[in-house]
Amino acid sequence: MTPDQKHNILIFLLVMAFFTGATIQLSEGSVLIGVMMFLIALALTTKIRLSGTYITKSSKFFIVLGLLIVLADVAYNLKAMNQLGTLDSMTFFMGASFMAYGTNQYRRMGEFGIYMSGTFIVLFQFFYSVLPSLNNNFIHVFDHYFVLLPSLAIATFFTNIDIHVIATETVHFKGFEDATVVVGGPCSGLYSMFLLIGIIVGYAKMESLKDKRRIILLVVLAIFVAYIANLVRVAVLFNVGYYYGIEKMMFVHVHLGWIIFVITAFSIMMILNKTK
Repeated sequence: MTPDQKHNILIFLLVMAFFTGATIQLSEGSVLIGVMMFLIALALTTKIRLSGTYITKSSKFFIVLGLLIVLADVAYNLKAMNQLGTLDSMTFFMGASFMAYGTNQYRRMGEFGIYMSGTFIVLFQFFYSVLPSLNNNFIHVFDHYFVLLPSLAIATFFTNIDIHVIATETVHFKGFEDATVVVGGPCSGLYSMFLLIGIIVGYAKMESLKDKRRIILLVVLAIFVAYIANLVRVAVLFNVGYYYGIEKMMFVHVHLGWIIFVITAFSIMMILNKTK
């Protein structure tokens, strides 16, 4: 991979992080901040290095396919009146990646994006559609035993806060205010795991990395780092909610996740750049 291609992929990851953050802000946080993050993502695309981009007749198929994927997702959400989420972000990126794959200059970046977003979508469907269809309580059990209880143990170990579990995914506390908090959905940390695994799969496929043992170790490392980072994030949210209230907790909630993802994703990319 050339220096320009590595530069473009790093910019691509940063664009994805800001775009994902924008969707979270637009659905759960500040519309103004969401629009600003979206504009930053667009501005970052101007930093992609070009060198004689052209489109061939055979590549038009991928451009049209990518455009249809984006339009189909937009049309579905408009019809269902859904708020955009992380799955929509990945669907948009898959569409954009197919369009990039249809050009000579963006082809490598598009290939990376297809593998990365495709891996995320497959894992998302497996964990949030296939497994729940076999056991309706799967996600709830995971959130309770692998997220809520461990993060609560971390939160109460370092600070003297009085929080009680009152349901599978719900805690109650009387701190700054009397509040009940549900820990589920994006709080599971699975999204970050899917994204990091997608980054490793995309890079390994694109670079034809031969050392499968090292790739597997990197995947395990990514899962471990994402899991621990999410537990710390939820523990921090418990403390912010207890000492400063739900409003401050939600403010931290909509920012902290994507910031941690940016740091972790770039760390993984730095490791991958040294893995051949």
